[in-house]
Amino acid sequence: MTNKPNLKQHRDTVDVILNQWQQEHPHQDFSPMGPIGRIKRCAMYLEQQIEAGLSQYELSLWEFDMLATLRRSGSPYCMSPTELFSTLMVTSGTMTHRLKRLESRNLIERIKNEEDSRSSLVQLTNTGLELINQAVEKHLENEKAILARLPKEVIENLDEQLSLLLCTLETSHQQKAK
Repeated sequence: MTNKPNLKQHRDTVDVILNQWQQEHPHQDFSPMGPIGRIKRCAMYLEQQIEAGLSQYELSLWEFDMLATLRRSGSPYCMSPTELFSTLMVTSGTMTHRLKRLESRNLIERIKNEEDSRSSLVQLTNTGLELINQAVEKHLENEKAILARLPKEVIENLDEQLSLLLCTLETSHQQKAK
């Protein structure tokens, strides 16, 4: 093992984990665990902070995601269940359960599909539209606050690097699905 200069000026919990593994298996390269572990831990903390921000609207993260997906689809804020579960990457069974929950809260409604009488569409209700419009504004404020301590250049670089990783993972996923 070569001694590389440590360019990091801080230590995080993943550093502790990596050091423990390195002590147990000094000839093994554990470097892939660094970025993946950090992404996973960041995702956990982000989800907690985002859920806390949505709690004032009595929305969970999945409810917000579904309503936001319908909202950003444009007027009349309507999609097929298949389009929704494909976009949100959940199973059709999970989607059915979630649709029922949002429908019971009068945030969405199922309407007849004029193009295919065998299927229905999911549409935001006026209540759902009003709620998601309010929640999106606060959600953006929350996300800005989460990133506020990072310099703009760091955020831009992070976004670019994560986009590269995401494109790589999406390409790999698509190739495996073929």
